[in-house]
Amino acid sequence: MENWESEVEQNREELSSENPPEGASGEPEKQGGKAKKEASDGRDLYLNIRVLVGMMTLFVLMFTFIARIIVVSGESMENTLHHGDLLFVWSLGYNPKQGDVVVLTQESYQEDSIVKRVIATEGQTVDIDYFTGTVYVDDAPLKEDYIREQMLLPSYGEGLNHVTVPEGCIFVMGDNRNHSADSRFPAIGIVDVRCVIGHGIFVMFPFHHWKGLG
Repeated sequence: MENWESEVEQNREELSSENPPEGASGEPEKQGGKAKKEASDGRDLYLNIRVLVGMMTLFVLMFTFIARIIVVSGESMENTLHHGDLLFVWSLGYNPKQGDVVVLTQESYQEDSIVKRVIATEGQTVDIDYFTGTVYVDDAPLKEDYIREQMLLPSYGEGLNHVTVPEGCIFVMGDNRNHSADSRFPAIGIVDVRCVIGHGIFVMFPFHHWKGLG
């Protein structure tokens, strides 16, 4: 009887040595560790992608509805703005006011955005006297220390030089009056405020042009 029990115990030990439990030899444990590492790496990648997508979405929303950076093109706003200046533009909750520098679109003229100065808003009357180079708003002459030089009669004629601005619209002009297509120019004319992208706040670059625009 004792010999039989001894043989059974010996057989168990031999079977145990031939088929070690998982983790005893290290190989199954290594495979399990590798699977866990791959799962962890996949989870980290997923989280990183979510963060990246979230940041991209935030930037798109910010630069669409809150603020954006516009590159000034052309000389129509000299000497206030110069070609190539980077202009910081605020959009959220903006309502155009007289004297503001604004960025707008007017597809009847061009697809790219346009930078001009608001001369008059809805209900105001604009009169332009090319003989004296003076712009009047509601019969009061504007003090325009921002213009580059005295205004002359443009090549396209007097254009729109007497108008009462309709509701929901603005009248805009460039500071470089003799080299500016603006509300005087037939292809631009009176601008609907819904075409206004935002208010130019300051020049970001180049640094020697840095300035606030009010």
